[in-house]
Amino acid sequence: MPFISVVSGCYNEEDNVIELHRQVRDAIATIPDCTYEHIFIDNASTDRTLEQLRAIAAEDRNVKVIVNTRNFGHIRSPYHALLQAKGDAVIGMASDLQDPPSLIPELVAKWREGFKVVMAVKPLSNEGWLMKRIRDTYYDILGSVANVALVKNFTGFGIYDQEVIETLREIDDPYPYFRGLVADLGFKAATIDFKQPKRLHGITHNNFFTLYDLAMLGLTSYSKAPLRLATMLGFLMSISSFLVAMGYLVTKLLFWYRFTYGQAPLLIGIFFLGSVQLLFIGIIGEYIGAIHTQVQKRPLVIERERINFDDEARR
Repeated sequence: MPFISVVSGCYNEEDNVIELHRQVRDAIATIPDCTYEHIFIDNASTDRTLEQLRAIAAEDRNVKVIVNTRNFGHIRSPYHALLQAKGDAVIGMASDLQDPPSLIPELVAKWREGFKVVMAVKPLSNEGWLMKRIRDTYYDILGSVANVALVKNFTGFGIYDQEVIETLREIDDPYPYFRGLVADLGFKAATIDFKQPKRLHGITHNNFFTLYDLAMLGLTSYSKAPLRLATMLGFLMSISSFLVAMGYLVTKLLFWYRFTYGQAPLLIGIFFLGSVQLLFIGIIGEYIGAIHTQVQKRPLVIERERINFDDEARR
């Protein structure tokens, strides 16, 4: 009888956690010969999310709750909860119901076929055209330069065999790019397509800075292309600058009194070279920042409280 762990990270999701618990429970009930636990990790919510999770856990012993001391971000907190799961297979999903619990039976069925990883990918979604275009462009670029084969439109929603979770525990990454890790491990994988529904309650907590952080994390973790581009572009620009300088020198010697180059080319060249240098200094800074995060070896989160972890979910 397989034991399934469902893991959901949440922050200020008071309008969604009760419905999420109900839908997950109903979805698991349709799977024959299966028991489960549902782990919520609360990232120091400031609304009534924790209060509602306490009430759910008091009524359902299969529900477990981890409460963080502060908001540790949307990358570290769900990943920490994933590593705490003890199920034969672990399902990671968001708490905003945009990862539909109705897909759980299909994920479990694929896992039972022998796949260690089953990824739910969203080729279709209800997000705006501009955001979808930006996201698709980013994943096209990242996929072309990454040193592993990344799955486009995979957000982390899926099912993972306990063998995969054990491997992730051994890696001990303090700031992981989860989508890249799943691809990098190379376990036997399958994909399931779904249309991401529109968020019904609350607002998304992703903003420009969190999306930028995630984008740069993927780029610096799985590609050296920006660094090599900086090296090659610097070499080409130095050669070009030398040839232009020689051309100006020869022209000036041949037409000493008639040729005047003025200030405009000089100023344009200085500003252009300066902006390129700042761009690549910023890229180098992102890599150095990633190294700094790794060498600090800080824990993923600090827990303030655990609820219902004192007894095992009934198998």
